[in-house]
Amino acid sequence: MTNGGFDEGACVLRAKIDMNSPNMHMRDPIIYRIMKAHHHRTGDKWCVYPMYDFAHGQCDFWEGITHSICTLEFEVHRPLYNWFVDQLQETDYRPRQIEFARLNLTYTVMSKRKLLELVKDKHVSGWDDPRMPTISGLRRRGYTPESIRNFSDRIGVTKVDGMIDVSLLEYSVREHLNKTAQRVMGVLNPLKVTITNYPENGFEELDAVNNPEDEGMGLRKVPFSNELYIEREDFMENPPKKFFRLSPGTEVRLRYAYLLLAMKLLKMKMER
Repeated sequence: MTNGGFDEGACVLRAKIDMNSPNMHMRDPIIYRIMKAHHHRTGDKWCVYPMYDFAHGQCDFWEGITHSICTLEFEVHRPLYNWFVDQLQETDYRPRQIEFARLNLTYTVMSKRKLLELVKDKHVSGWDDPRMPTISGLRRRGYTPESIRNFSDRIGVTKVDGMIDVSLLEYSVREHLNKTAQRVMGVLNPLKVTITNYPENGFEELDAVNNPEDEGMGLRKVPFSNELYIEREDFMENPPKKFFRLSPGTEVRLRYAYLLLAMKLLKMKMER
């Protein structure tokens, strides 16, 4: 097999264990198979490659791993893992396999096989596409390392399969950014407002806090004049009950600034 004398699928190497074992993974499992494929590191030097179960215990032992953390589907593989380690063990040292429940998020594809299909079929730009539930994808979407660790601490480690609501992940990043991100203001869909009792050429700079959660971030200057722009959805000519934003005859406070009363002039501009 190692000399390339057999075609792919013609031969395999199996470990002689117990064909009568109730655990199917212990029934003389395949440990080597032929693969005549170019390797990105060794080129065409090898044409036999180990199966996962065989390489798992072997690599952990030789690399000095203490705990091999796996998801629950590998729990039935643990006897085979231990058997391979037993064949190598010469001292008291032995790695241990420990299983835990995999993370499942609502509305999120978490299967590596399915995510690989998305990448290979170019439905996404790569593993770091912001739509991907990968660490690199989350990074590009704006998730901080602290928020991901906070999320992990919240859900903990369990042996029971469950579904975690993706809103908990979103809450974790909002909580962290709320404490660390500087505030800015912007208007996406602008509506012009003219203040009639403010000097026409008047101008001043108002103090605004960069982060109300952290006074150490200091202040920034916000320009103010008789012409402002507000979000169009923040004004309604005929508002429903409990509409607390700007409407004719109502008064609101501009952030970091003054009280603003909507007069007839604003209503006429809206009509025109």
